[in-house]
Amino acid sequence: METTRIQSIVIVGGGTAGWMTAAALARILGPDYASITLIESDEIGTVGVGEATIPQINIFNRMLGIDEDDFVRRTKGSFKLGIEFVDWGGIGQRYFHPFGNIGVDMAGVSFHAHWQRLRGEAEFADVEDYSVMAKAARHDKFMRPTTAPGSLLSSIAYAFHFDAGLYALYLRELAEGNGVRRIEGRITGATRNGETGHIDHVTMQDGRTIPGQLFIDCSGFGGLLIGRELGVPYIDWAAFLPCNRAVAVPCELSEALPPYTRSTARAAGWQWRIPLQHRIGNGHVYCGDYISDDEAAAVLLANLDGRPLADPRFLKFTTGHRAQFWEKNCVSIGLSAGFMEPLESTSIWMIQTGIARLLSNFPDQGFESASIDRYNRLMIEESELVRDFLVLHYHATTRDDSDFWNYCRTMPIPDRLAEKIRVFQSSGRAFREHEELFNDTSWFAVMEGQRLGARGFDPVAELMPIEQTRERLRQIKAAVTASVDHMPRHWDFIRDNCAA
Repeated sequence: METTRIQSIVIVGGGTAGWMTAAALARILGPDYASITLIESDEIGTVGVGEATIPQINIFNRMLGIDEDDFVRRTKGSFKLGIEFVDWGGIGQRYFHPFGNIGVDMAGVSFHAHWQRLRGEAEFADVEDYSVMAKAARHDKFMRPTTAPGSLLSSIAYAFHFDAGLYALYLRELAEGNGVRRIEGRITGATRNGETGHIDHVTMQDGRTIPGQLFIDCSGFGGLLIGRELGVPYIDWAAFLPCNRAVAVPCELSEALPPYTRSTARAAGWQWRIPLQHRIGNGHVYCGDYISDDEAAAVLLANLDGRPLADPRFLKFTTGHRAQFWEKNCVSIGLSAGFMEPLESTSIWMIQTGIARLLSNFPDQGFESASIDRYNRLMIEESELVRDFLVLHYHATTRDDSDFWNYCRTMPIPDRLAEKIRVFQSSGRAFREHEELFNDTSWFAVMEGQRLGARGFDPVAELMPIEQTRERLRQIKAAVTASVDHMPRHWDFIRDNCAA
């Protein structure tokens, strides 16, 4: 019987998106299901500024069978326990968005509610005292979670900082080891089937044609197949996320290796700091309507922790996504599908979730519309939920020191986000929508950190007598302190386990 399964997959573009896709498909499908070809050109550079991740990348790496120490060593990486935000809610303010839990839920009520009940008392005022990840980050501590039941150290959640170019090379090695064929060269066009409109093959600059049944567009912002060939429009979210440019430059590592990303708000955007074993990655994300490229570069260079190691590198982008992520026999993954700026390190997650949902809705040669429609709905919903979380950072501010922040503070925001803000301000409650990426702890951390000003707390917290609540918070705070005291220094952990 003639098979209807997909037998040839062509990935257009390398970089992080292309090689993550290639490595995952080769690992899951195996060498006998379909041929996998990746086309990339050494002449075309990759963006390569996304070097911070979120804990979900651990799922992806485990699926690939990656040895974590080897991965960190090969990518000159470090560990990440969360993000410090500086000057976002107001100049002079800072807070920490930690991975994992804050505190421990009690009597069926979120820890957030119990803490809000006591937040006016000085002894309990600093919410970071109840997060192992936040407190460890502040003291440059790190360890992997233990297996001891009941210990706070068993719930350590972490991600990574790494050199994105080295990560792509690492994945390329894995992918080629599992049978992926790489073709070097530029693609100049594509030919489509006259009846179905599907892409039949792509044409190389040297005249070669590469046929395929399923094409995956990882070609970057330009969207070589999804945009240029198939004409899928781009949904522009600049009204909600106005930053449209970035300038990046690495600098010398000049201090102890901190296990967290730092995001510092500037007059027309924000600056990232990502520490690696061999350097610090820095970038200034900004809106070109409020500051020139030269001025943005000057701001970045004036706020480095060490000597710059390269010339500033500029890129332009538009936040948003394709109207369809999957059109006919082409799936867009990575920057060709959309871009949400790196504020909460979600770019690699969007690649990862695109790959996972492709595998769970994998087509045969019939390319049934039901699965394609489901994929597009899920990816659009995921994009919108991530967007709302990012918009919160810009909108929930008291800053009025520049035209940029005046716009962000007063701009219209998505209805779902507006509802979340109203609920938090009235009752202190923070919710996770369905299976969205960011949970209630993340929403709480940013809403509280940017001082949205909850007027109350969940009244069910009063089921616990207030003195008992005080005692429980003291116990949690002491357990967090003891746990962090037990942890080694971040740099010592890397030196002993995964130094490059």
